[in-house]
Amino acid sequence: MTVAETARFSVRRPTTPPESGAGLPPAGHFIGGAFVPGTGPGTLDVENPATGTVIATVAAGSAQDVDAAVAAAVSAKDGWAATTPKERSDALHRIAGIVEENRAFLEALESLNTGKPEAVAEDDITSVIDTFRFTAGAARTLTSLAAGEYAKGHTSVILREPVGVVGIITPWNYPLLMAAWKLAPVLATGNTLVLKPSEQTPLSTLKLAELIADVLPAGVLNIVTGTGPVVGQRLAEHPDVDLVAITGSVGSGQKVAATAAGSVKRVHLELGGKAPVVVFPDADLKAAAEGVRAAGFWNAGQECGAACRVLVHESVAEEFTALLVAEVRSIVVGAPGAGDDVEVGPMISREHFERVRGALERAEADGLHLAVGGRPIEGPGYFIEPTVVTGVPAGAGIAATEVFGPVVSVETFASDEEAVRRANETPYGLSASVWTTDAARSMTVPRRLDFGTVWVNSHLTLACEVPWGGFKGSGYGRDLSLYALEDFSRTKHVMFNHGA
Repeated sequence: MTVAETARFSVRRPTTPPESGAGLPPAGHFIGGAFVPGTGPGTLDVENPATGTVIATVAAGSAQDVDAAVAAAVSAKDGWAATTPKERSDALHRIAGIVEENRAFLEALESLNTGKPEAVAEDDITSVIDTFRFTAGAARTLTSLAAGEYAKGHTSVILREPVGVVGIITPWNYPLLMAAWKLAPVLATGNTLVLKPSEQTPLSTLKLAELIADVLPAGVLNIVTGTGPVVGQRLAEHPDVDLVAITGSVGSGQKVAATAAGSVKRVHLELGGKAPVVVFPDADLKAAAEGVRAAGFWNAGQECGAACRVLVHESVAEEFTALLVAEVRSIVVGAPGAGDDVEVGPMISREHFERVRGALERAEADGLHLAVGGRPIEGPGYFIEPTVVTGVPAGAGIAATEVFGPVVSVETFASDEEAVRRANETPYGLSASVWTTDAARSMTVPRRLDFGTVWVNSHLTLACEVPWGGFKGSGYGRDLSLYALEDFSRTKHVMFNHGA
């Protein structure tokens, strides 16, 4: 089976181009409760990756812009920290309501800026709303060790306090959702913040600031647009930033952590992943293939938890691979507005498009089999065919590094011991899944996998009540759940001497 025989994908495009200018957020940074111009003349183009055309320009922030935003956050810090959990909860409920009222526009804006299919953008905004609503409730339920006499003649009380000013760096693949994952717990625990969205996808975050400008006191929420080496670097090194949180690549996280170490500030890292999908011989192979189709190609594979690395038992590898290839052949590739059934959109940028194409070219040069897909799709925009790479040996580059595109690799294993060892042979530790109908195996194997989330007979299912975060190169810190609120707060022990 050659690539030429299987490369049959084309890009479905809308008959009417989407709106590209109406309702865009104001230009400038959001500092101290208002949009303000940057200190320098530099701007950054924002593209529609489905067409490669520029849809907006934003300010290229400077260190001076970050300093102004941090100063605003510092000024607002004491007042916001003094609010009650109920007051902060009410604000988050209002934000959730505003997002819901504007969801149609926010979905369209997210699709325009990222190329996401309608289904992905709709799920993103639904999840944004749920994140704010869950956190609004969670803000009022935090508990600590009970007050008590733990040392004779002394009563101890544990206080939970805000960290202070939090710097946030969000990625391009889920612009508004990853902002919400950080904003909600940071605000709920009484912190103020400065957020740097990706320079490639800043529009929905800026729009949120415009929509909720009157919900939060001035200076509580600040946004500075710009590049990582300038804006992100200054956030990480700023002496008045008490904690810096990033969702991004391993390289970006390493730079942030190294810089933050200079001021001994806390760091919250949610970084890359290379999720193994371990398919045992007793698994429901059809369900597993359908699961990889959904979770491997969601958001065009631009997802740190994507089901991108299949390890299947050698006895069922041929059957499973045939099922998976059939599933992937039927994927619909398209631009926003081209139909509700579009599943895979473009890569985010020309640079990333070339990165994914290069990974596929190296795989082919290494003699691996591109069972379906494997090529760029001609025409405007940055589209790559949904691809399945088979015949992948242990340690192959395509299985070891994060491609972050619509690419799934398939390896085989011979025993449970080998499956666990091979799954764990990765610098990442974000997520994995196990596919089996054996009850004992479904309990024992996940405990041996070195990943922050392990699904059994599903993949990429998330809920606000449970934590998301990784081990090893995937970083530390937890998003979602009550654990996120713990990450963005600090404990203080107050002890009262009442002895004679």
